[in-house]
Amino acid sequence: MAIGTPAYLYYRYRYTQTFTIPVKEKGLDGKPATVNKHLSLMSLKDVDQRIRENETSVTQVRPNGLIWKHTTAFLASNDPIEDANSCQIIQRDDTDPSAPGDYLFFTVMDGHGGYHTSQLLSHVLINAVALELSQLIQKPQEAKLGRLEWVKSAIRSPNPQSSPGIPSQQRVSLAIQDAFTKLDSELLNAPLRILANNIDEESSKNKVVPDLSQHPLALPSMLSAISGSCAIMAVFDTANRDLHVACTGDSRAVAGVWESTEDGKGQWRVEVLSEDQTGRNMDEKKRMQSEHPADEADYVIRDGRVLGGLEPTRAFGDARYKWPRPVQESLNQAFMVGNNKPMRPPPQLFKTPPYVTATPVVSHRELSLPDENESTPKYGAIRFVVLATDGLWDQLTNEEVVALVGGHFAGLKGAVPRSQLPDLVPVTSGSQGVEGKKKKDMKTQGHWAFKDDNLSAHLIRNAFGGGDELHLRKMLSIPAPYSRRYRDDVTVTVVWWEHGKGDTPTVATITGPAKAKL
Repeated sequence: MAIGTPAYLYYRYRYTQTFTIPVKEKGLDGKPATVNKHLSLMSLKDVDQRIRENETSVTQVRPNGLIWKHTTAFLASNDPIEDANSCQIIQRDDTDPSAPGDYLFFTVMDGHGGYHTSQLLSHVLINAVALELSQLIQKPQEAKLGRLEWVKSAIRSPNPQSSPGIPSQQRVSLAIQDAFTKLDSELLNAPLRILANNIDEESSKNKVVPDLSQHPLALPSMLSAISGSCAIMAVFDTANRDLHVACTGDSRAVAGVWESTEDGKGQWRVEVLSEDQTGRNMDEKKRMQSEHPADEADYVIRDGRVLGGLEPTRAFGDARYKWPRPVQESLNQAFMVGNNKPMRPPPQLFKTPPYVTATPVVSHRELSLPDENESTPKYGAIRFVVLATDGLWDQLTNEEVVALVGGHFAGLKGAVPRSQLPDLVPVTSGSQGVEGKKKKDMKTQGHWAFKDDNLSAHLIRNAFGGGDELHLRKMLSIPAPYSRRYRDDVTVTVVWWEHGKGDTPTVATITGPAKAKL
């Protein structure tokens, strides 16, 4: 017994409280080698705390009696996290012909190469879109048309002045696209303006790039331009009952649509509201090839990535894929070298920039809002929308996400076998969009977990193990930078709505009030 007990305790500590993962480290000879790294296993209590520490839950009753609810949660893999998120509710001005009503904005940003671009977007992207929409509202007949749209409009009508123009939903989509594109242009041009304003006549004459590394805006402007970020935004227009989703990159938006069934129980239908914009999306690949010389067709997308490097084909920032080579060299010399943070050179195959755009693809859906006397969801009505960075979609399918949210609404609790969830929460596939990631299979082994009140935290828990607690503990116990091989940063926002029994605006558990009128 004296021998057996210590052996048992060692076995329990060695195989239950620690685990190993393979990592690459430099050996004594300076060459990378794979070694086993021993890690401490996080307790389930600490795992719960980590999943829930960045969760928020918001409920607002708007003047029309609609109750809007949304949750957000995020979990870091990088240190610091490169994801960001933001939301705003903006009430329509009384002078707006479509008033009363709200614009509700929800967006998540997936940064890469640093957090600078995504964090900046979290402060300015919604405001940029709101500004474009306000101009559209003020002068709806003067909304700018792209050249091709203007020509088509003129052809349809013998008198261009009498043409009714494009539909209002398309004008909104164009305004959102303009806002994204203009904002990215501002990010890219900010360092150029600083440089231009600080070159004296002598430097310009001798073509000498000044050292501006200590300029107060040197690093802020450069880092926001050379790091990058995807962004996905949902714009709910309650006055016109429209939903617009703008996608730049490979974050994704999915809606759960409620449908009745013959047995009276009902089911959920998956509606994907965006398409992953990567080199694996054949439409994106063709677009990229069409925008560059024919001799670049074979490598503008290589191994599913832009020039073999960047995965998303659309993103804010990422100036290495947008600035011409001489511009990169000048800005690097002016701002980065003196800070000992030299820019990485452009990709080897870099010839005809820009290779990446921030202009989003915008989709539109009619928004069926509940009536005051509605007791059950309407047939074919969107009931919730999930916005998430690709850290979620790397782990879960669209169908699994809708089933997990539907099961939460149905009141499921505890551990649910994965094989049983389709029977408990039937889900069918509707619009699937295009997946720009490697196709995943729906999981049938193990258990889902229904233990989080916050819907976003609920999805994050199930992305990394759910009811399989040992696997969940391992996944969340891996520290940065090693965790990046196993999981990405993940940010999830879930939005849903219902009708209240009154029309007095109230706010509960909210981080900020509704914004000024638009």
